[in-house]
Amino acid sequence: MNNKFDFPIKKENLRIIFIGLAINLIGYLLMIGGGADNPAEFHEKELFSTVRITISPILIIAGFVIMIYGIMKKAKNSNSQE
Repeated sequence: MNNKFDFPIKKENLRIIFIGLAINLIGYLLMIGGGADNPAEFHEKELFSTVRITISPILIIAGFVIMIYGIMKKAKNSNSQE
């Protein structure tokens, strides 16, 4: 009886997943801000900046794609029989 548990996600896959998570967090951090202290003020350049409405969503989507790739990638030294 072999009780050895083989975790399906290997170290290489976890590294890819954490890289995707880091890119995702950078995207969310770039999206933060743009609010004014006084509600009567409106700063168009801060609210609609290219970083907030273009670059950060691209980073977030890229982070999710990298994480999905890390989950779905088959390990090189997999012992599974197909």
